[in-house]
Amino acid sequence: MKKIAVFILLLAAAGGAAWWFGLPQKLGFQAEVKTDFVLYGNVDIRQVSLGFRVNGRLAELSADEGDVIKSGTVLAKLDARPYDFAVRSADANVAALRATRDKLVAGPRPTEIAQTRASYNASLAELQNAELELERAQQLQPRGTISQAAYDQAVAAKAMAAARSEAAKEGLKLIEEGSRVEDIAAAEAQLQAAQATLESARTSLEDTELRAPNDGIILSRVRESGAIVAPADIVFVLSLTEPVWVRTYVSEPDLGRIHPGMKVKVSSDTRPDDAYDGTIGFISPVAEFTPKTVETPELRTNLVYRLRIVIDKPGADLRQGMPVTVRFPEAGATGQ
Repeated sequence: MKKIAVFILLLAAAGGAAWWFGLPQKLGFQAEVKTDFVLYGNVDIRQVSLGFRVNGRLAELSADEGDVIKSGTVLAKLDARPYDFAVRSADANVAALRATRDKLVAGPRPTEIAQTRASYNASLAELQNAELELERAQQLQPRGTISQAAYDQAVAAKAMAAARSEAAKEGLKLIEEGSRVEDIAAAEAQLQAAQATLESARTSLEDTELRAPNDGIILSRVRESGAIVAPADIVFVLSLTEPVWVRTYVSEPDLGRIHPGMKVKVSSDTRPDDAYDGTIGFISPVAEFTPKTVETPELRTNLVYRLRIVIDKPGADLRQGMPVTVRFPEAGATGQ
């Protein structure tokens, strides 16, 4: 009987304990549970297709697939001789037009003005002599000493001398005034157009060298030396070293648990114990899939939003398309 009594007491104690520990749940309370918020995504690395802005023959290629490239490295060169000739021609044209503009700005030289003035003085002397000849003819003509033809010739000579003197006078005024403002402006405009052509030729010459825009790794070498390429032709495909992103998706109920600028940990299957630091850089405002016209709460929970996470200091083991695990800070969930 004593053994039975002891067994009953133990059973009662166990039932009481079970009831006691179940009381909070009966009253609607739940203990706090720490849970990890985890998402799964893929590494997203930008790739750049590189080509020349000008056409020509490939003279040299300095990189191959798998080469690690620094920004500014010369990857390939075109035959630059045609573009060098274009620069020389444009440079000579600029020099000629600049000389023309400077000549107009400077105006006539003092010796040119002196020469024009001397011509004017000579025309004055001719006019004076023609006037004297006409006076003699006027005195002799009534006496019949000279013929009418000689008299008419003296009148015409005086008129021509007067016209030449007037022309020389206006020529002197013109050369003393210097170049017209309109002529200088036209010469300046022609010079600027030639300078623009020269800069364009120099730019084309510089574009005969293909340089890496960023640090990265050569993924593909599409062309070889000797090939004729057009501006739209791809010569190399470059995978950028930075930035490295992770593309993942979050469901609509979990949107409230994350925000831009939030720090996360990113790990790969290759190095699961060596996580990278990351930062949420972008959360898409639009669901990836268009919802149906009539939605139930269950359907709404299936909507997902694209998420971009920027790796702070990416390593060489992170490669395009690699699956990764994204762990967010622990979140406490308390139910009632």
